[in-house]
Amino acid sequence: MSSEEVADGGPAPDWQAESRLSDPKAMRALAHPVRMALLELLGVVGTVTATQASDVLGESPANCAFHLRTLAKYGFVVEAGGGRGRERPWTAAQRSLMISATGQQDPQAAVAADALSHVWLERWIDRARRAYAGAGPDPAWEEAKQWSRSARFLTAEEAGQVTREVRQILDRYQDRDRDPSRRPAGALPVECAYFTFPITEFAGIGGAKQPRDIS
Repeated sequence: MSSEEVADGGPAPDWQAESRLSDPKAMRALAHPVRMALLELLGVVGTVTATQASDVLGESPANCAFHLRTLAKYGFVVEAGGGRGRERPWTAAQRSLMISATGQQDPQAAVAADALSHVWLERWIDRARRAYAGAGPDPAWEEAKQWSRSARFLTAEEAGQVTREVRQILDRYQDRDRDPSRRPAGALPVECAYFTFPITEFAGIGGAKQPRDIS
């Protein structure tokens, strides 16, 4: 299962807190790098026009407009009101997208969800590789960038609870998403990617010692 935060959000009256994807056509439509980038951009700026997206993503305004319309067709974005043509502002329709093959009633939806989850996972991992590949211009952010790996003996229920507790910590700063005035000086969008999974190759080994942290 994956959850992709997508929206700062504008004044869309039907803005949803969360959406669980079940339409295989919509999932296949989303599995495009420009459309993923547009949703991520909306998570930072709230609303964007095709021209503004072009400046950030390095794509042509026409291409950005096409992909925004495609996202709107499948319900991922909505018009924020005002403007026309490539100057129309768009905003995300959901705060987050839940992508999971588990529990899908349609076998095609399960296949599409599994494929989309892997595409988004690779996107996150690739961005993390770039972030840790070299030093940036600001020493303070070099100190702030961290990665760690821990293993603990947990039940499936306990592992789910850990994930929920981490989410609760991040939700303390959620008000800054939709209200830029709440963002303190120097604040940047920080990606927090959290993975929870069992180490199945060690399952069933009796008397295993508590694994060490590698930080």
